Amino acid sequence: MQRHFLLNPAIKAFASKRQISLTPVSLLNAHEYDLTDPEVQKLYKLYRPERITPHKRGIEMLKSASLNKGMAFSLFERHYFGIHGLLPPAFMTADQQAYRIMTKLRQQPDDLARYIQLDGLQDRNEKLFYKVLCENIKELMPIVYTPTVGQACQHFGFIYRNPKGVYVTINDNSISKIYQILCNWPSDDVRAIVVTDGERILGLGDLGAYGIGIPVGKLALYSALAGIQPRWCLPVLLDVGTDNPKLLNDPFYIGLRRKRVRGEEYDRLLDNFMHACTKRFGHDTLIQFEDFGNKNAYRLLDRFQESYCMFNDDIQGTASVVVAGLLACARVTGKPLSKKRFVFLGAGGAATGVAEMCVRQMQSEGLSFEQACDRIYLMDIDGLITKNRLRNLDRRHFPFAKDMADTKDLLSLVKEVKPEALIGASTVKGAFTHDIIKLMAEINPRPIIFALSNPTSKAECTAEDAYKLTNGNVLFASGSPFPNVEVNGKLYKPGQGNNAYIFPGVALAVILFKVRYIDNKLFLIAARRVANSVTQKSFNVGRIYPRIDEIRELSIQIAIELANTCYADGTAKLYPEPKDKEMFIRSQIYNPEYDELINHTWEWPEQDMKHGFPVPVVRRTSTDD
Repeated sequence: MQRHFLLNPAIKAFASKRQISLTPVSLLNAHEYDLTDPEVQKLYKLYRPERITPHKRGIEMLKSASLNKGMAFSLFERHYFGIHGLLPPAFMTADQQAYRIMTKLRQQPDDLARYIQLDGLQDRNEKLFYKVLCENIKELMPIVYTPTVGQACQHFGFIYRNPKGVYVTINDNSISKIYQILCNWPSDDVRAIVVTDGERILGLGDLGAYGIGIPVGKLALYSALAGIQPRWCLPVLLDVGTDNPKLLNDPFYIGLRRKRVRGEEYDRLLDNFMHACTKRFGHDTLIQFEDFGNKNAYRLLDRFQESYCMFNDDIQGTASVVVAGLLACARVTGKPLSKKRFVFLGAGGAATGVAEMCVRQMQSEGLSFEQACDRIYLMDIDGLITKNRLRNLDRRHFPFAKDMADTKDLLSLVKEVKPEALIGASTVKGAFTHDIIKLMAEINPRPIIFALSNPTSKAECTAEDAYKLTNGNVLFASGSPFPNVEVNGKLYKPGQGNNAYIFPGVALAVILFKVRYIDNKLFLIAARRVANSVTQKSFNVGRIYPRIDEIRELSIQIAIELANTCYADGTAKLYPEPKDKEMFIRSQIYNPEYDELINHTWEWPEQDMKHGFPVPVVRRTSTDD
C-alpha cells in the first residue's frame, strides 16, 4: 500500500519538500515582508501557524463547520478523507460558493430571513461564512449585528435551529457546576468570552434567554473585524429569569420561566461564573460583559475590573467610539473637546461612560477634573441632573450635577447652555425635535449631533432630519446605520458610531499579548487611533468614522498601539515580547480562505530509510520433517 501511494501523482505532489508559503493561514494579509531577509524569515517561521492534518474523516468532517469546504473539496481530498460520493460531483471554488450565497441572500424577503440564512451557513461552513461576511461587511454587518440582531433576539425562540454558546442558569450556581458546563464546550482553547444576562438587549429591554443572539453576534464580529480565531471564542448567556411578561407566556421561549433573580443570589452566580471561567480557561481569559441592566452594568464593572481581564462594552466601548467621533469632529471644527460644551440626553451606563471618557480626554488637554465636568450636562428621565437631586442620584452623576434650576425641557436647556454637541442615548425616538436641530444649527456653524440609541427605531432623530434641517452642516453619527441623504444635490453618508470600531482591536491586543488588566486608558488610545484614521474623503461626504471595510486593518493598528502601551506599563504578560509586533499579530489572525487540510510530507536521507540490519538465518528447532 505504501509503495502504491508513492506512485500516485497527487501524493507525489504532496510529498515534495515544504517550501516557505503563506498557508495554511495568510500571514501577510496584503502586507508584504521580505522573506529573503534571514532575520525576517526567522521571525516568520517562529510566528506562523502550523498546518495540522485533521483526524476527522467521512461524514464527521462534513458536519464539522470549521473543516467543511462543501463542494470546494478537491477530488484528492474527497478520496483522502473518505467523503467521495457524500458530496455532489461538482467542484467549486470559494468565490463561486460565495457568489451562490450572496445571490440567495439578496433574494430573501427581509433582513430576518437573511439573518437565518447566514446563521445556518455559520453552522455548516465556518470559512465560507466569514469569507462572505468579510467581503461584504458593509452590507452584512447590519444583518449579523445591529439592527437585525435585535429583531432576531426578539424572535429567537421561533428561529432557533442549532445550539450556539453556553447557557448557565441560576440553578447551576456553584463553581463546580459552572465548570462542568464550560467543560462541555468542545474547545479547550477559549481566550475570549462574551457574556450577557439578557436584561437590556440594545434598546429593547429584558429579553431573557433570547439575548444569546448578542454574544453570538459580537463574537462573529471579533473574527470578521479583528481576525480573532473563532475557536477562541465562547458566547455565554446567564439565565436568571426574566421580568418580561410576554416572554413568560411565549410558547417559543427557550429560557427559565421565572421572575428575574436579583440581590445576593445573583451576585453569587456572577462571582462563581468568573471563578469557573478562569479556573477552566486561565486567568488571562478575556471576559466581555454585554447588555447588562443599568443597575448592574457599572456595579459589576467596579466589582470585577481590578481582579479579572474584563471590560463592559456598553460602558467602555461605547464611550471610546463616541469620543473617537468627537475627536474626529474636532479635526473638522478646529476646536478641541476642552473648548466645547456637551448636552447628553440619557444618563444611563452608556451615557455616563461617554461623559467620563470625555472628561479624561479634556484632562489630557489641560483641564482639571472639575473644569471638565462643568462642560458636560446630563439629562435623564427626570430631567437635568442638578444639585437639587443629589439625594436620589447615582454617585457617578455627582460630578456632573449642576447648580441650575430643574428642567425636563431639552429645547430650553439647549437655548441656555448653547452646546457645540448634542448626544442622545435615551432610546426615545424623535427626542431631537426639528426645533432642537434647527437651534443647534443656529448656535454652531458645524453642529455635532449624535443619535446613538439602538436599534434604528429608537434613534433620537434620523440622519435625513439632521442633514436637511442643518443644510448639510451637521456632523452626525448614529448607533445603527441610516441610508445616505442628499441635500442640495450633494450626497452625505452618515457615520455610524458603532462599537465595532473599538472592541475588536482592543480584544485582539488583550488576547494575543495576554494583557492582565484592561485600563480605561486603553479605550482612550483606541479612540484617538480611530479618529486619526478618518480620511479627508470621508469628511467630504459627512462621514466622521472610517469606512466599515477599513475596520479589520484598523483593529491591527489599534492592537499594535495597545501592545506597546501594555508592555511599557507591565500589564502585557506574553513573554518574550515579540520583536515585530505587527508581524506577530498578522501571523495569528484568522484567514477566511480555505486551508490546505493535508500536511506536506518531507524527505529523509536515503541511507536512513534503509532496513537497519540484515535478517539472520533463524535456526529451526522443530522436530517435524
